[in-house]
Amino acid sequence: MTTQQGSRPQAAAKPVRWAADAVATMREGARLRLDYSAQSLWRVDRMIEELCREGTPYTAVETVLRGFGAYAGEVVVRQTGAEWWAGGGDHWVRTPDGRLWDPIDEARRCFAGDGSLRLLCRDATRTAARH
Repeated sequence: MTTQQGSRPQAAAKPVRWAADAVATMREGARLRLDYSAQSLWRVDRMIEELCREGTPYTAVETVLRGFGAYAGEVVVRQTGAEWWAGGGDHWVRTPDGRLWDPIDEARRCFAGDGSLRLLCRDATRTAARH
């Protein structure tokens, strides 16, 4: 564990673990390498679309979607210096410009056919870069 990760706020503990679990699961199960780059979110979006196309029940993939959302949030955190925030059992990413993003909910929306983790990351990093 790096010093930066060791000093991260408590709100980051669960999403960081969920993201790491998603990376390990994809590497071992799907032979898909996720490297915390914005480009890797194309693959994540495609994986979610495939789960939806296959008719996988939401209850069967709820934990996977949470992991994918946390992974996308970690991509934003690492690219922008954002922080994880938590409240009421929910987790958001707060970019340096003060905006809150909900990548975990975005993963659920992606599964429902109305979201994109890649686009959320693009928007969050563009917004953060302007401030």
